Amino acid sequence: MQPFFSLWATRLQNSFQTHPRRIMAGVAFAFSVVGGGAFAVASLDAGVANMPLRQVVETVNTRSLPSMWADQSLQLFRSDLTRSSDTADSLLARLGVNDPQAAAYLRNARTARQQLIGRAGRMVNLEGDAEHRLTRLTARWVNEDGESFTRWILERSSDGFVERQETASLNVGTRMGNGTIQSSLFAATDEADIPDSVASQLADIFAGDIDFHRALRKGDRFAVVYESLEADGEVLRTGRVLSAEFVNNGKTHQAFWFKEAGAKEGGYYSADGVSLRRAYLASPLAFSRMTSGFKMRFHPILQTWRAHLGVDYAAPTGTPVRSVGQGIVDVAGSQGGFGNVVMVKHANGHTTVYAHLSRINVKRGQSVMQGQTLGLVGATGWATGPHLHFEFRVNGQHKDPLTMARQSVTLEVSAAAREQFKRHAAIAKVDLTAAASTQISRVE
Repeated sequence: MQPFFSLWATRLQNSFQTHPRRIMAGVAFAFSVVGGGAFAVASLDAGVANMPLRQVVETVNTRSLPSMWADQSLQLFRSDLTRSSDTADSLLARLGVNDPQAAAYLRNARTARQQLIGRAGRMVNLEGDAEHRLTRLTARWVNEDGESFTRWILERSSDGFVERQETASLNVGTRMGNGTIQSSLFAATDEADIPDSVASQLADIFAGDIDFHRALRKGDRFAVVYESLEADGEVLRTGRVLSAEFVNNGKTHQAFWFKEAGAKEGGYYSADGVSLRRAYLASPLAFSRMTSGFKMRFHPILQTWRAHLGVDYAAPTGTPVRSVGQGIVDVAGSQGGFGNVVMVKHANGHTTVYAHLSRINVKRGQSVMQGQTLGLVGATGWATGPHLHFEFRVNGQHKDPLTMARQSVTLEVSAAAREQFKRHAAIAKVDLTAAASTQISRVE
C-alpha cells in the first residue's frame, strides 16, 4: 500500500493530465482570493505553456468602508511630574495645552493650590483635545500613612470644570538594579537608573562597614532589590531597600531587611544574622562630601601644618546635623574657633563634637536619640566656608570617628527568630543574585 501523500500526488498528476484547464482555473481562483491582485503560476506541464492566454478587464465596485476615525477627535495624552517652580500656566504649557480657562481654575481650586502648584514630585496625567484645551487632568500623590494615595481628577464639562477626589491603596512592587563604581556611588546609581532615595539608603545601610567618602574603589559593584509604591500602574515613589550587596575592594557586604515577629521595628542584618545598625552612625550628615579626613592638614586660617583631630564635611548652610548616637547634650553654645558648637556625652566616656553650626536646635542637659537633629551646618567661628567639623573623643582622647563607628556594639537576631531569618535570607539571596545579573537596557 502506497503512503497517503504518494497516492495523493499520483492522483493529482493524473487529474492534471486529464483536466489541465479546470485545474489551472482552480489554482488561479485560489491565488486571486488569497492575494487579491496579480499572480503567477509556474508551468507544471509542457502543454500548459502552449495554452492560449486571454486578458479579462472588469470594473469592480468596492464598497466604501466607514472610517474608524470619522467620529473621533484628536486626543492629546501627556504625563509629567510637578516642579516646585510650577505655576498653573507653566504646568499646563509643559503638558502641551494652552487653556486660559483651565489655568484660571487651577489657580483658584483649593486642592490644586495645596497639592500641585509649587509642589514637586506629584504625578500628573493630562488629556487634551485637538485645540490644545484640557479635557481631563489626573494627579496622584502618596498620603501620609504611606499605604494609600489620593487621586484628584479635574474634567471639562458642558458647564465648566468638575473635580473629584478619591483614595485608594498603593500597590507595592519589587524592583532591582545593579551598578559599578566609576567615580562615586551616586554617579553609578544615576547610570543604572536607580532612584536617589535608594542610593541614599545604600549609603546608610553600609555606612558602618564602608567609608563611602574615602574607601570606594573604581570597579566596586553593587546590587539592590527595593520596593516601588505604585498607583494605577504609575510609580509614585520608591520604598524600602529589601536586600543589597556591595563589593568594596574585593570584600562582599550583604544586607537583608528583617523584622522579627512581634517586634515594633525591623532592621538590616548580615547573612549571619548580625545587625548592621551600630551604636554610632558613621556620619553626622545623611549626605555630604568629605573634604578632609582624620589626618594632618594645612590649616586654612592659621596657615600652619597641624593635626586635624576630626572630620570636615562640606555641606550647604542649613543642612541638618544629626547626633551619631544616643546621649546627653553637654555643651550647646558659642565656643571660640568652634563657633556655634554642640557636644554630646555618650556612654563609656565617649563624647562627640559638632562645630561651626549656623543654628543650634538643642539645649544643655537635653537627652538626644541617635539620628536626632542637633543643629544646622554653618560657617561660624574659624571657618572659611560652610561645613561641619566633627570630632569623636574617648576619655578626652581624639579618635577617628569612622573607626569608632565600625567598632561599636552590634546586635544579633534573637534565638527564637533565627530559623525564620535563615529562611528569609535564603529567599532574599536568590533575588540578589537575579539583581546582580540583570542587564540594564535603555532607549536613548
